[in-house]
Amino acid sequence: MEVNFTNEGAVIFTDDCFDLKNTFDCGQCFRWDMDADGSYRGTVRGRRAHILSRNGCAVIEGCGEEEFYTVWKDYLDLDSDYNSIRMEITELCPQLACAVESIDGIRILRQEPWEALCSFIISQNNNIPRIKGIVSRLCEGFGDNIDGVFSFPPPDRIARLNEEDLAPLRSGFRARYIIDAARKVFSGEVDLDGMREAPLNECRKELMSIVGVGAKVAECTLLYGLHRLEAFPIDVWMKKALSTTFSGITVDSLGRYAGIAQQYIFHYSRLLAAQGSDKA
Repeated sequence: MEVNFTNEGAVIFTDDCFDLKNTFDCGQCFRWDMDADGSYRGTVRGRRAHILSRNGCAVIEGCGEEEFYTVWKDYLDLDSDYNSIRMEITELCPQLACAVESIDGIRILRQEPWEALCSFIISQNNNIPRIKGIVSRLCEGFGDNIDGVFSFPPPDRIARLNEEDLAPLRSGFRARYIIDAARKVFSGEVDLDGMREAPLNECRKELMSIVGVGAKVAECTLLYGLHRLEAFPIDVWMKKALSTTFSGITVDSLGRYAGIAQQYIFHYSRLLAAQGSDKA
């Protein structure tokens, strides 16, 4: 993937491997919002960002070379060759060719592990607008104000709070889970950094020691926060897809990019549902 730097910002030549909507609205992140023109505004690592799509390129407005290489190259996972990943998925599991071809440009963002864990705890039994609202109030209430942009509050700050302190978030039963997660991460009982290399089953067990964290939140944390691409979140849509359209496919059969394959399966199952069909 090629990038040029202009007066406007960093211009990324995407080669159909980075679609803003398919990446920012696929359910993996909650601090990005789409403008009327299809561009996206979000907050990443304490900085405000505006990314737009133009003539086959993604433009990170106002982004210079240093910022691009210290923040965006990693966050957008621009070193990964998603065309090759798509080919590997379909070669490994030809049954998924229809799903892989159904959508372009999904990238798995490299989010901060604590932010991903906390965000997916909030996501339980919730809808996207409410999740975004709770996350926003959490940042505004307890994050740092950096030139008008609020950072995601670190676990040590949340660990000192109680459920009453989190009442303004209107997060309901999730407040207890957020606090327990923060205390266990801060104390080192849950070692997020160590999960980048540890065996996946050990990571799952450690994450699920947090009150309120089940299998799906653990898998989402591993995939979206720790870039463990073999992690495979399963929800109602995925269960149905794996029992109907993609019957016979197992997580183990999807290999090292199972988490990316999950995105294609999820999208395709929603597409079929919209068309009133569950046939590939």
